[in-house]
Amino acid sequence: MKPISEMTQGELAAFIDTHLRDKGIQFILSGGACVAIYSKHQYVSKDLDFIAQFSFDQKKIESAMKEICFIKTGRYYSHPNTPYYIDFISGPPSVGRETILKVNELSFKTGILRILSPTDAVKDRLAAFYHWGDRQSLNQAILVAVSNKIDLKKVKEWSLREGKKEKFDEFKRRLE
Repeated sequence: MKPISEMTQGELAAFIDTHLRDKGIQFILSGGACVAIYSKHQYVSKDLDFIAQFSFDQKKIESAMKEICFIKTGRYYSHPNTPYYIDFISGPPSVGRETILKVNELSFKTGILRILSPTDAVKDRLAAFYHWGDRQSLNQAILVAVSNKIDLKKVKEWSLREGKKEKFDEFKRRLE
């Protein structure tokens, strides 16, 4: 196994996700790490946000993370040999008011990573733009969209359900 100090962000996420699943703990990677992975690191994120697919036992997570030498400090887990910190968030995974039902799986030498699909990663970033006016999140959504095949029709339908047609139109213009 590759040392943690040499793992890329995706490899580390896959290593952690596979380890947790072996312990019966189900999470999905979301947030900025998805943007980093899907944009081939044109965007930099120093954290890994894992969202619980189901309810989870914090003590079980802490025990599983200790097995791979991650220590909990506050709400985050860290390891002395990597700059990335890990956060576990209550689920279920959703973007806006829509629950995420389909998950993408990426294969790395360190394991299998369950991650938002590129389309859902775009929606996740757009949710921050739509609801909080976060323009950096708009730029992140564009990075994912131009670097991956996304279902723009689903993004538009979701945007309309969120009541954000004008902001979707801005996103679409920026894509073109």
